[in-house]
Amino acid sequence: MAKFFDTLLPEHTVFIARQKVFFVATQAPGGRINLSPKGLDSLRVLDDHTVAYLDLTGSGAETAAHLRVDPRLTLMLCGFGVEALILRLYGKGESVRPGDARWAQLVPLFPEYPGTRQFVVLHVESVQTSCGAGLPLMGYAGERGTLTEWAKKKGEDGIAEYRRARNARSIDGLPTGFGE
Repeated sequence: MAKFFDTLLPEHTVFIARQKVFFVATQAPGGRINLSPKGLDSLRVLDDHTVAYLDLTGSGAETAAHLRVDPRLTLMLCGFGVEALILRLYGKGESVRPGDARWAQLVPLFPEYPGTRQFVVLHVESVQTSCGAGLPLMGYAGERGTLTEWAKKKGEDGIAEYRRARNARSIDGLPTGFGE
C-alpha cells in the first residue's frame, strides 16, 4: 500500500543515502516524457524538503530543457537489495549552473567529476513510498567509470564543444541553455 508524506522523514534520508542508482522524470508541455537513470555518488538530501543531484555532461540534456519550461520533476529510487522499497519524490526542480548564486553552496557537497554541467535541485512537495515487493533482488558490482573517463579525455574545451554540438537542444527541439 502506497503511503504519502509531506516531507522527507529520517528513514527516507537513510534509504536515499544507500542507493547507487536513481531515476529522474520530466516533461515539457506537449513533449516526450523523459526518464533517465543516474548513478555515481551524485545525490544529496539538503533538508527535509530539498534534494539535489549533480548532473554530468552526457548524450542528452532533456531535464535541463524541460525545467526551463515546466519545473515539474520526479525522482524515483528503488531498493534492489534486501530492503524492498520504492521511494518517489515529487516537486519542482531548478537548474543551478556555474555562476549562479547557489553553485558555490552545492559544490562542496559532492565529489568532483569531470564534465559537471549543473546541479538539479528538487523542492520536494510530496513523498511517496510503496512496498517494492515486485522488484528483483540485485547486488551492486561497482561503478563503470566510462562517463568520467570520456569527460577526462575530452577536457574542458572538448566538453564545451560537445555541449554546443550535442546538448544545446532537447530531442523535441527545446533549448537547454547549454552551448549558448
